Amino acid sequence: MTNATRRFPAALYSQGSDPDARFSLANERTYLAWIRTSLALIASGVALEALGLNLQDGLRLSASVVLIVAGIAAPVQAWFGWMQIERALRLDRPLPAARLASPIGAAVSVAGILVVFAVVLA
Repeated sequence: MTNATRRFPAALYSQGSDPDARFSLANERTYLAWIRTSLALIASGVALEALGLNLQDGLRLSASVVLIVAGIAAPVQAWFGWMQIERALRLDRPLPAARLASPIGAAVSVAGILVVFAVVLA
């Protein structure tokens, strides 16, 4: 069994050649940053609703749901982004852009706007 087939995902590691370890480790740190972001988004959405702040109920709930959904999307971005970047590094190709970064950023902005309106209308 080769080293490439012992690593997960084997299909990725069987392509190309190992890049400089610093780049792979930086890619892994980015993956972990997306995971931390996911946890923070989910925790923020839960806290916003669970604390029962004196905010307009419908807007507070909407902001909570938007944050939680964004928190669910972030690990998807983490996994597929890590895979795409690792593949590009192994094949010496240009690095791809993060596909879900803009939608997740927009979701956070929408949640912030909803909270502002919930505060003003409370």
